[in-house]
Amino acid sequence: MATIVVVEDQPDSLKLITTLLTLKGHRVIGLGTGEGLVQTLTGERPPVALVLLDVQLPGRDGFQVLTDLRNAQGDHPWKVVALTAHAMPGDRERALAAGFDGYITKPIDVRTFSEEVGRYLD
Repeated sequence: MATIVVVEDQPDSLKLITTLLTLKGHRVIGLGTGEGLVQTLTGERPPVALVLLDVQLPGRDGFQVLTDLRNAQGDHPWKVVALTAHAMPGDRERALAAGFDGYITKPIDVRTFSEEVGRYLD
């Protein structure tokens, strides 16, 4: 299966997401902030396939972290999906226009979350 990095500042949400994806056979790396994400992505073997990035992070938000990822040197084999409670009209379009490869809203549906994530994996 795939290596997935989840950046989520809420410990309970991070634990739930990690558990759901691990049960599907994925290797999950959980981070509470976007700090060090670029180093984590470039140092992992096998390479990371997907980043689930919370938009509302303390300090540097998900949009700023996404800019860091897109500006990182080297190959960028990973997809970055916004993971957010922002579900108002226009929020999805704003995230996609900013460069996210996809958009998943919270709270997640535990029955369908793994399949939703699976759509973003090659």
